[in-house]
Amino acid sequence: MTRLLFSRRIGNLIGFLACAGMLAFGYYLQFVVGLEPCPLCIIQRLLLLVVGIAFLAAALHHPAGRVGAGLYGGAIALIAALGVAVAGRHVWLQYLPPERRPACGPALDHLLSTFGPIEGLSRVLRGSGECGVVDWTLLSLSIPEWTLAAFVVFAAFGVWLSRRD
Repeated sequence: MTRLLFSRRIGNLIGFLACAGMLAFGYYLQFVVGLEPCPLCIIQRLLLLVVGIAFLAAALHHPAGRVGAGLYGGAIALIAALGVAVAGRHVWLQYLPPERRPACGPALDHLLSTFGPIEGLSRVLRGSGECGVVDWTLLSLSIPEWTLAAFVVFAAFGVWLSRRD
């Protein structure tokens, strides 16, 4: 029973459910509490969605060999590493003094439609003033700080799962 509880398939399913729970909580904060996400928050949500889909694909496919499991673990770790980079940039912007923060910019959809996907994402990743504002905390950590920690855990968990028998 213990072996089944800690199997790779169950672990990947737990990873998927954790991502889904985080996304659901983000939408709760947006639509119920009224917190509007900044462009970096939206990118973090998209990366969280992709990590969740990778966990779900690994759970559904459940490759028997180490190579297949390693590919899923590597994909999860790579996507989560991108999430660490974006969330880390967001946390860095939050710790900048207000006078050193970049000016507030246009919305994500406007940037992408005006500048195209590459230049638009480049401008978003530079951050803007609204990305530096801390609107909500839990245990004195902001949403990007929690997301950063979650991406680190997802990367480590994905690799750990891929190395299990």
